[in-house]
Amino acid sequence: MKVAVIGAGIIGVTTAYELAADGHEVTVFERRGAAAEETSFANAGVVAPGYVTPWAAPGMPGKVMRYLFSQHAPVKLGWPLSGAELAWMWKWWRACKLETYLANRSRLQRLAFYSRARLHHLTDGLQLDYDRSPGYMVLLRSGRDRQMVEPGLQVLRDAGVSFHELDADGARLVEPALNADTPMAGAIHLPHDEVGNCRQFALLLKREAEALGVKFAFNTTVARVDPSHNATLFIANDANPRAFDALVLCAGVASAALLRPLGVKLPVVAVHGYSISAPIREPLNAPRSALMDERYKVAISRLGNRVRVAGSAEIGGTAGTKRAASIQTLYKVLHDWFPGAAQISNTGAGVQEWKGARPMLPDGPPVLGASGLPGLWLNLGHGSSGWALSCGSARVVADQMAGRTPEVDTEGLGVERLFRSA
Repeated sequence: MKVAVIGAGIIGVTTAYELAADGHEVTVFERRGAAAEETSFANAGVVAPGYVTPWAAPGMPGKVMRYLFSQHAPVKLGWPLSGAELAWMWKWWRACKLETYLANRSRLQRLAFYSRARLHHLTDGLQLDYDRSPGYMVLLRSGRDRQMVEPGLQVLRDAGVSFHELDADGARLVEPALNADTPMAGAIHLPHDEVGNCRQFALLLKREAEALGVKFAFNTTVARVDPSHNATLFIANDANPRAFDALVLCAGVASAALLRPLGVKLPVVAVHGYSISAPIREPLNAPRSALMDERYKVAISRLGNRVRVAGSAEIGGTAGTKRAASIQTLYKVLHDWFPGAAQISNTGAGVQEWKGARPMLPDGPPVLGASGLPGLWLNLGHGSSGWALSCGSARVVADQMAGRTPEVDTEGLGVERLFRSA
């Protein structure tokens, strides 16, 4: 088939590669000047399937309300809030019911474990060399933090995930550079999880996709799609339609605007996250792999010769405005655990501060597969787990388009899920 993929983030690049590997003629359309320039650009890079769970969980609405009054809150509301964001919050609140949460958690984790296997398959098979390190550790500052993670540990046990509960001394054997002056009740270590540079991987896989014949059209914005006429799309400022046998929408938050004129109202909004990246000053003072501060929900990752600190979930506000308090939380957590690890001057020179929009659906899992319209397929709404879910999602959609049954159970990952629960 002649297939158009809309979007060249990690989801679009992996999808294009899998389709090309199946023998399709693929063209990728991307509004930015290069691949992985938006959500995939500077995320934490953590691949920890057991910790991929819905944000819509029992008790979360109360936590969010309490966070509103905390300086270093992991979840923040920005102003103004649009009507779409308010509607999304209502759907999210409804999805926090225990039964809904358990179903969506199961869906996400099935896909996440499958995706990690696909990531390793591609990395090893194609010999992709990108910044990555094994192991992931959740840092617990207090006994209360330890109590808060206990339900999550039962989830890991049920899923058969290997992990170790460590005291402070045990945690420092795994990560010797942890600051001894920061109080720590212990940690959870997951030796088989990992951290990897999402953008590097995307660029390497893009090159492999091009070797299979994939064409990338950058600085090219898709203005609208018309699946009723041979899966046709229209480029902004170009009157000539472009026809394909199939379209795959991987455009993140922008996907909603393309679907709305077609009568598909997908409740996907931007939940913004932040990160700072800086060169490592002294390797012995830096983390070996990836860690998560459980209290502040901030990840610290070793990516080659850089350290990246990522966190926050911000709904509302304006995309181009960085919230100073969110950035300061990242600096605080880095200083608490690894003071002196990164080259951070008083002026911030050499530090990359980033804010990115995560395309999130209210109940958690992405939407994969047929849209319900002829020739139009979906691979979107992965939220903060796009990197962890990308390789599996791409293979699932490619299999579905070929009429094959995917290797992983896709129950609840289709678009019909959202309209059943509307």
